Amino acid sequence: MARQDRQQRIDDIQAALRRASRLAGSAGVEGVDGWLFYDFRHSDPIAYRILLLDPTQHVTRRWYYWVPAHGRPVKLSHRIEPHVLDALPGETLTYVSWQEQQDRLRIMLPHGARVAMQYSPMNAIPYVSRVDAGTVELIRSFGVEPVTSADLVQQFEAVWTTEQLASHRAAAEVLRRVVDETFREVAEAITAGRSLTEYRLQQFMLGRFQAHGVATSSPPIVAVNAHSADPHYGPAAESSAPISRGDLLLIDLWAKQPAAGAVYADITWTGFVGPSVPARQQEVFQIVRRARDAAFEFVRKRIQSGDCPCGWEVDEVCRLVIEKAGYGERFVHRTGHSIGEEVHGNGANIDNLETRDLRRLLPHTCFSIEPGIYLPGDFGIRSELDVYLDDRDALVFGLPLQTELIPILGL
Repeated sequence: MARQDRQQRIDDIQAALRRASRLAGSAGVEGVDGWLFYDFRHSDPIAYRILLLDPTQHVTRRWYYWVPAHGRPVKLSHRIEPHVLDALPGETLTYVSWQEQQDRLRIMLPHGARVAMQYSPMNAIPYVSRVDAGTVELIRSFGVEPVTSADLVQQFEAVWTTEQLASHRAAAEVLRRVVDETFREVAEAITAGRSLTEYRLQQFMLGRFQAHGVATSSPPIVAVNAHSADPHYGPAAESSAPISRGDLLLIDLWAKQPAAGAVYADITWTGFVGPSVPARQQEVFQIVRRARDAAFEFVRKRIQSGDCPCGWEVDEVCRLVIEKAGYGERFVHRTGHSIGEEVHGNGANIDNLETRDLRRLLPHTCFSIEPGIYLPGDFGIRSELDVYLDDRDALVFGLPLQTELIPILGL
């Protein structure tokens, strides 16, 4: 990584800090004076990514990097490990003893400043909660107030480039193709009387990923009947269920291109192993679909009006549809998650259940909408799409979307 690239990244961080302060001031609240990065033995992988540092470096001591909204950054590292921050611009300070560390850190930070850190009040957003409580206490002891860096983090972790958007579109098209191939494989196996289990179908899907040139962080979910009522079920080689006529089948698949910077696509489809779908399963599917579509339309209208909703607001819209249908207690997870280079990214989540995500959904970010109804011991239905926000619209790729529970033997 060239030094000028890192200088540009610091310039971008300082511009984001100044922009955040202006927006805060116009809203009648205090802004932020700078961003303090802190790490001990790779405790904060976000810091390495945002600062474009080599994550494979051998690091055994604490380091700090202060990026003020205005002025020159300051580096503080142990005297035996100054190399960790060598590539970054700014004044260099070192320490040996814990007393020196605290004294120099106190000097670095302006008294009374509001300092962004990878910290989340009440651990509301665990994705960015990387700074330990003791370090927060230490910073406060200097008369400095740590504030969450959550919105800053998503500007650098969740906003996509045009190349990343292209990689997402390509991955989404592959996943959509694999859905069709998977349902055809089930139909052919059942029609031919060939034995097929959840695990074997999962391995078939992994083979299709490889054939289409995408990779995944973990195998897809393949779940029939009662297993589909477990949102994170994973079939095992020795104990997975057979797939038979009359089964409800849920598949959840995620993948990306195997290239640096590529981002994920992530979708869920459900089908019934028969020529037609029973009324009850179709009814539950339609409730989930309406909830999914209500959330998407809410986001789309807000974005088209020039307003970025918060993650919690979208969750509320989606959840209300399922609650009104009488299944509120059976929707046991958030509505969606940020998507990036990791399938669960560090941008705003669609969540007012597990957390209250107050972060706004930013332009050029992507997230899933995936409501579900889970009936333990019987079956579960989930329908998932990915939403990408451009400057004035909400877009979905990998079309067509699922609008009916698929009769797999009627294809």
